Amino acid sequence: MTPPGGAPVRVLLADDQRLVRESLAILLGLLGGIELVASASDGQEAVDLALAHTPDVVLMDLRMPRMDGIAATKMLHERLPGTRVIALTTFADDESVLGALRAGARGYLTKDAGAEDIRSAILAVAAGEATLDPAVQHHVVAAVAAGPAGTGEPGAGPEEDLPDGLTPREAEVLSLIAAGLSNGEIAERLFVSPTTVKSHVNHLFAKASLRDRAQAVAYAYRVGVATPPQP
Repeated sequence: MTPPGGAPVRVLLADDQRLVRESLAILLGLLGGIELVASASDGQEAVDLALAHTPDVVLMDLRMPRMDGIAATKMLHERLPGTRVIALTTFADDESVLGALRAGARGYLTKDAGAEDIRSAILAVAAGEATLDPAVQHHVVAAVAAGPAGTGEPGAGPEEDLPDGLTPREAEVLSLIAAGLSNGEIAERLFVSPTTVKSHVNHLFAKASLRDRAQAVAYAYRVGVATPPQP
């Protein structure tokens, strides 16, 4: 599908990881209706290049040096209101989702999104719509329903209730391990890639000093992340 008027959507890409940046640049070059006008390796460079090129859409990584993606998104929202930002990150954690959206991002994609998902998101956001990767939609709903952290209301500050510094996503993965799901099954349940699930598993194992899935199940029962089956 070509954008209305036939003109391609002009895109700026910002990511501090060279391999990711170059891979996405190649991918964007193959997508119809999209023109990559510049690439940046940090948030400050993204702002500078956006001011120079005035792209229609910026694909903005959130974890970058000098200036992170959320700060860069806020600055672009203020200085280039006609340029729309799609936040791009590895994990669909609540804090970064809401931070990016509050800063003015119009969409949010995880880095394992497929080519057609990326293209659809860019065209939709360029047309004035909002778009969220299915992997993060329920996180936004849950975080908004929980209310702002520190309010003392039920659901506020969910991370504070989790043991060993686990994130809500890691706790969710742990509960699914306790339910007997494999990494592949967890990936299907959470709408993410098996690689993303494996990364979450590695992180939670390291934080809780777990050696294997049997220990993980026992740990999940002990800290209340999962409930043992009734005899």
